Amino acid sequence: MTNTRVRMLSGFNHNLKYKGLVYHIQTEDGGKDNPQILTHAFLGGVILDSVMQSYADILDKPDWQETLRGRMKAQHMEEIRKLFAGAFDTHTEMPSEND
Repeated sequence: MTNTRVRMLSGFNHNLKYKGLVYHIQTEDGGKDNPQILTHAFLGGVILDSVMQSYADILDKPDWQETLRGRMKAQHMEEIRKLFAGAFDTHTEMPSEND
């Protein structure tokens, strides 16, 4: 039985070690009243990247929560892929003496 009172789905949170640093990737549902998937990549409490995606287009579908869960997971995994592909490396590189 589907609970029609669900306002938000639980999100995803991962602490990931990359190049000796621990990054936090967080994805959350804005809720049916604010149908947005929001993902942040953090390092030491500083937001390095944010991705937002609307899901207003699926709210009238009978299986919208299942579709939303899939979108949240895909967006979360994409942010993790970006981390390990080096997308945030420039945030942690120390300037050289010549800079």
